[in-house]
Amino acid sequence: MIYMDHSATSPVDPEVFKAMKPYMMESYGNASTLYSLGREARRALESSREKVASLIGSNTDEVIFTSGGTESDNIAIKGTAYKLRAKGNHIITSNIEHPAVDETCRYLEKNGFEVTYLPAGKDGIVSVSDLENAITDQTILITVMHANNEIGTIQPIAEIGEIARENKIYFHTDAVQSVGKIPVDVKTLNVDMLSISAHKLYGPKGIGALYIKKGVRLEPIIHGGGHEKGIRPGTENVAGIVGLGKACEIAQHNLEETGRYVTSLRDKIIKGVLSEIDESYLNGHPTKRLPNNINFRFTGIEGESLVLHLDSKGIASSTGSACSSKKLEPSHVLMALELEEVQAHGSLRLTLGKENKPEEIDYVVESIKDAVGTLRKLSPLWCQT
Repeated sequence: MIYMDHSATSPVDPEVFKAMKPYMMESYGNASTLYSLGREARRALESSREKVASLIGSNTDEVIFTSGGTESDNIAIKGTAYKLRAKGNHIITSNIEHPAVDETCRYLEKNGFEVTYLPAGKDGIVSVSDLENAITDQTILITVMHANNEIGTIQPIAEIGEIARENKIYFHTDAVQSVGKIPVDVKTLNVDMLSISAHKLYGPKGIGALYIKKGVRLEPIIHGGGHEKGIRPGTENVAGIVGLGKACEIAQHNLEETGRYVTSLRDKIIKGVLSEIDESYLNGHPTKRLPNNINFRFTGIEGESLVLHLDSKGIASSTGSACSSKKLEPSHVLMALELEEVQAHGSLRLTLGKENKPEEIDYVVESIKDAVGTLRKLSPLWCQT
């Protein structure tokens, strides 16, 4: 299997698994207990907190552990909305957010809040001037993702953060796709909250983190025993937290080298496909995108059929967000790029990882070319062009 769907999930790094294993079988104590087994778990938990903080440039006590990116997004958005509802009820986001942000904002719309969805435009980049113009005296939160999960576009987060700070508005960014792939520093980005998910950077599923800047106050949306400063109560997943910490440590050590490597593979695939396949197009900005992300569209075919065809050739790919893959509607992200529905349905996402090899690239390009050719012969849409 040639795995090229790392934006959906990544394999657990062997070093991550090795670090986690003792906390499943031997050092299994509850980190809230006072005896030695619990204290050992607590030390591992706090050590991992330091590693997460180091990767994103935050203070250690500004990192809260969660079950993943979706929970982190919900805590940040709902927690802000409920805490500041007496001050205002307006939230600003973009129209290409992950469902964890988009659906949370739509839920809040049904409960008395107003949400502005900024257009990302044809290149998938939010306009800073549009955002500035959307601010009202009721705006309490801006939430714009750092990098898009489908088209990989990187947003001007630092500029947005400056505007938010000038207007004394909380600013959250979903950095699930960017952390571990490109440099992320919470101070440089001017963010108040930032979401992380372990399984996007070679850690385990079911664990994540939320950076909360010191001084930011949120209303808890889960209630229980007071763990994680009461923001995210529940017995800590120590093994998962250790895995996240190790994954962050590895990512920080290899960030530049891995980035250069996957960028070279990405660019070779893009060049090969666009030069060898008629009416093939790259979705999203050509350069302001994650180093591992490729999103194509092909005239006259359906993305789901292309994914299945590539799977039969041993290549794992996708046609959009894994969280939306069971929906029959076209991707809301691609539709936000002002594409027609038939164009949005013909998309293919390839997201590379450090284990992909240069010798795989020619096979992947040739397989895509063969699959597109085969499907176009069967497509009434292609016959009409």
